[in-house]
Amino acid sequence: MKWTKQRLNNLFFFLGCAAVVVMLLTFDVSFIELWEHICHAGYWLIPIIGIWVVVYALNALAWKAMIEGNIGRKAPISFWRLFQLTITGYALNYATPVGGLGGEPYRIMELSKDIDKEHATSSVILYAMMHFFAHFWFWFLSIFIYLALAAAGDLPITPVIGTTLGIIVVFCLFFFYLFSRGYKNGLVKYVLGVVSRIPGLKRWTLRLWARHHEAIDNIDCQIAALYQQDTKAFYKSLVLEYFSRVVQSAEVLFMLLLFGIDNGGGLAGISITFLHSILIVSFTTLFANLIGFLPMQLGVQEGGFVLSIAALGLSAALGIFVSIICRVREIIWIAIGMLLMKVKSEK
Repeated sequence: MKWTKQRLNNLFFFLGCAAVVVMLLTFDVSFIELWEHICHAGYWLIPIIGIWVVVYALNALAWKAMIEGNIGRKAPISFWRLFQLTITGYALNYATPVGGLGGEPYRIMELSKDIDKEHATSSVILYAMMHFFAHFWFWFLSIFIYLALAAAGDLPITPVIGTTLGIIVVFCLFFFYLFSRGYKNGLVKYVLGVVSRIPGLKRWTLRLWARHHEAIDNIDCQIAALYQQDTKAFYKSLVLEYFSRVVQSAEVLFMLLLFGIDNGGGLAGISITFLHSILIVSFTTLFANLIGFLPMQLGVQEGGFVLSIAALGLSAALGIFVSIICRVREIIWIAIGMLLMKVKSEK
């Protein structure tokens, strides 16, 4: 059976809808307890869910910068269509194991309607690389936020904490090196080389290379060219992606304020609480990405929130509340992403 774009679109839509059902059925609390948590959140759910409009807008602008830097001209696709594809792509990423098994192929398929397939593929790969690259900068800079708060006496610093922070620094620096190599030399051939070492996949990668080696070379050249020739687009995308994570931290800030945790109130108190929120999101996303092979990161995100919040001296019950409300937000945005998949937008 020939897989047309419409059939693939329907397949992605089915996967997303199935993910919503699975997530609803895999909460660690009963529906009565879930409803109690939602009622406790009350009107705070509006900014918690709404802040992600800003997060996804920043993601879309970062992707737009990658596309324009890659093709060397203004993107022949509207911001609103990129915004729609961003939301749907991340909805599919939430729904599938190992992150991009759903979102990235869907983005390539849709973007290839507006630009040639090679540039569509390289633009999506470039953006996916930037998305992860920004993650490492977020984790890396969060270490210095923690050290600054520890120096001010706000957070503890122990040998165990110091060792953990040191390991994270080395971890980030190592991946900074790998990303720099990927940006300078291309990534697709390197990934295919790694995949070919997996038992049972060597023949498949050799066939793929034999059929598409010219296209793969072109994609890698496009990836390397952006980093070397359009540094403005590169750093613009990086800054936008980084600040999308800072904005994302506001949802945790809202939940801390809901529980009356504001470090004395006022601008200074709320600023410190926001820095705590950044640290909570940073640790949780690091923990979740280390075990990112689980579909929807079931149980991993919850555990990350509980551990990171407890590490800041807050109650485990608060960690459970934050994780549940974040899961509710994910379900809502997955549902929105699936609906947007069926909405036609202007190019």
